[in-house]
Amino acid sequence: QMYERFSRRYGHSELEAEITLRHDAPTELRSVVIEIAYESGLKPSRFRSLLCRVLRVSPDQSNWSEFPNIDNEVREHMRDCDWFLVYDIIEEIYATFSAGGMVTPNQRGSVDAADYFSEEINRYFKGRGIGWQLLEGKIEMRGPESFEDTINGAHDLLAEINHATSANELHEAILDLSRRPTPDITGAVQHAMAAIECLAREISGDSKPTLGELIKLYPGLFPKPLDQAIEKAWGYSSESGRHLKEGKAPSFEEAELIVGLVGSICRYMARKINENTY
Repeated sequence: QMYERFSRRYGHSELEAEITLRHDAPTELRSVVIEIAYESGLKPSRFRSLLCRVLRVSPDQSNWSEFPNIDNEVREHMRDCDWFLVYDIIEEIYATFSAGGMVTPNQRGSVDAADYFSEEINRYFKGRGIGWQLLEGKIEMRGPESFEDTINGAHDLLAEINHATSANELHEAILDLSRRPTPDITGAVQHAMAAIECLAREISGDSKPTLGELIKLYPGLFPKPLDQAIEKAWGYSSESGRHLKEGKAPSFEEAELIVGLVGSICRYMARKINENTY
């Protein structure tokens, strides 16, 4: 049975490292994925099967023993595949655990293997400054803690007050930033601004104007001078498609800034709706 480590018993954890890596999968990460998968209860032969499925390769039939033969084959595939496929493999491992209802033994009895795998992968990502997270079996972009709190808080509050369209647009912005191997920068910006535009239309009861027009028509929607910043962000998103055609696509950091800004604004607006202060 797996023992509970000192740090877990006494509630210690690594500090969250600054995010320095997204579009890569270093050697250490590839090795750690294998170790966490094994620790969670996945045998090398099962691991090889899912690897062959994701990578579209055939298993080496001459390898039949779990260790060291099949384990070496697993490590070779993990070492040589493209970086973005490593994250596909992480999702496939989670799906394998989840579909099989597998459990991981520990001192307290047993835990759900999919949950354990997800928790350990995310713990590693945070400790090593990797800008991804495994959420409900899907790899999604992870920002700084403040960014995550803002986006998740806005999404949950919008869903709670039945503004599902805005909540969905905000989530789609995150998915666009999460696309591998290349994020959809323009899509992220446009989905983010669509989230706030939908919310502004619902609050004003006016479903036709654009966000820029709504700001002018309904000056009470946003506090001044924040309304000017929102109007400029909307103009920026409108121009992003043209910039892309000209070969001047917005940077990832610019898109992340817009999504974070929109998340903060949507959370502010949702709270006002919830408190009936509009």
